[in-house]
Amino acid sequence: MSSVIASTRLSVLDRSRVREGHTAAEALRDTVALAREAERLGYHRFWVAEHHGVPGVAGSAPTVLAAAVAGATRCIRVGTGGVMLPNHRPLVVAEQFGVLESLFPGRIDMGLGRSVGFTDGVRRALGRDKEDAEDFDAQLAELLGWFRGTSPTGVHARPAEGLTVPPFVLAMGEGAAVAARAGLPMVIGDLRDRERMLRGIERYRAGFRPSEWSAEPYVVVSGTIAVADSPEAARRLLLPEAWSMARARTRGSFPPLPPAEEVEGRPMTPKERDLYESGLAGHLAGTEEQVAEALECLIGATGAQEVLVTTSTYDREALLDSYRRLARVTGREPAAVPA
Repeated sequence: MSSVIASTRLSVLDRSRVREGHTAAEALRDTVALAREAERLGYHRFWVAEHHGVPGVAGSAPTVLAAAVAGATRCIRVGTGGVMLPNHRPLVVAEQFGVLESLFPGRIDMGLGRSVGFTDGVRRALGRDKEDAEDFDAQLAELLGWFRGTSPTGVHARPAEGLTVPPFVLAMGEGAAVAARAGLPMVIGDLRDRERMLRGIERYRAGFRPSEWSAEPYVVVSGTIAVADSPEAARRLLLPEAWSMARARTRGSFPPLPPAEEVEGRPMTPKERDLYESGLAGHLAGTEEQVAEALECLIGATGAQEVLVTTSTYDREALLDSYRRLARVTGREPAAVPA
């Protein structure tokens, strides 16, 4: 194992994907169980996501789910990847994270994004439109101000004020520039478009302004990593999500993840087939040796301090095995978690 890999933090983002034949409640419980295993395997942090009105995703309330994850674990950092700030009032977000940090001191992260809903219908239901994302700089500044007690309203966020919850910006579109201006750590993906990702990282580092939250640029690279005992088995892990993404981009809604063995036989339009094949490309997938080599190249090219793994699939045992194998690749040993 290279020193580059050994010195890079490894974390998990789980989106609570619903599987065919299973319920949303099961997906949420699966997320909590995965967090426990990630902690045992020595992963640095475990994040959950925010999606609204999506049949294939159960994670609609990330701070609620983060509380469940933190309550079920003991030492792993817990947070969001992310809370979509344009969907919420910054005061409410500050209060929610203030409660989390008060309950689980020193373990909470605040990952923040600027998306405003997957479809027009969802945006209408949230009372938002695409233009709301254009105020992200101001929303972010207001949110951080609640923790420092600088709001011009004279109101104080309780119990957030005076607490330090590390903020991260999800770099989608203009996110890299926003993170740089605010002097915050940045999370960027995906691995399928390396050139775009590298341009975003370069723009972030070039424009970074040190802040009280972060003195230096901090880059987290996110993406799918699948590890198995053969390249073919690793590729099978990717099939359900690739199919679901292809359907989402042609029909406007994520369906639940199907079993991998059924995917190839399912009918697809030519456009869906193209999107499906594209969805299988660019990820880090293979045996432990192959993934170790690819991971070293990724970290070397990006200079990332951390890798956030976002793998979703139907087969939970295969997914857990992938995370165990990845932990071995990076030299992590199962942790002795306090009782």
